[in-house]
Amino acid sequence: MKIKISVPEVVNLIKGLQENPSRIFEMATMNVQKDVGDYLTNLMKAELTHYLGRDEYERSKGGANHRNGSYPRDFCIKGIGEVAVNVPRDRKGQYQTHVLPRGKRYEDRIAEDLSVMYLTGISTRTLSMLSRRLIGRQISHEEVSKANRELTEAVEKGIVKSFL
Repeated sequence: MKIKISVPEVVNLIKGLQENPSRIFEMATMNVQKDVGDYLTNLMKAELTHYLGRDEYERSKGGANHRNGSYPRDFCIKGIGEVAVNVPRDRKGQYQTHVLPRGKRYEDRIAEDLSVMYLTGISTRTLSMLSRRLIGRQISHEEVSKANRELTEAVEKGIVKSFL
């Protein structure tokens, strides 16, 4: 793939970066997010191919299950931010990906970090406001509370097991 760019366009780009140097980090982050999203999408497509036992557009005899498009989903990854992926699906609705956790919008490390901040005394509403700046996505105070409940349950189970 060749990209054609003129000298005045390069000069304008350099001037823009000189005026706002943080712009280069924004551009790099956007590329990383897109690449990670594409990687996860391709990984799930390969997982569906393995699940169905045949490649895309390959036909089989009988009433076998088929691909049935995909649906968009956002997933937040620590250190990368919000990633857009397309989760493939099958016609019978039996395929469930193991690449992304079902029903979660962010990875477990983010929930752990939120719980630690909560334990230090930051309120759920303050964490909700800070999440936009920290991970690029605002997490509702209800989601923070849910993560803290999960942490509390894990601690209680650990304490109960240690006494047994």
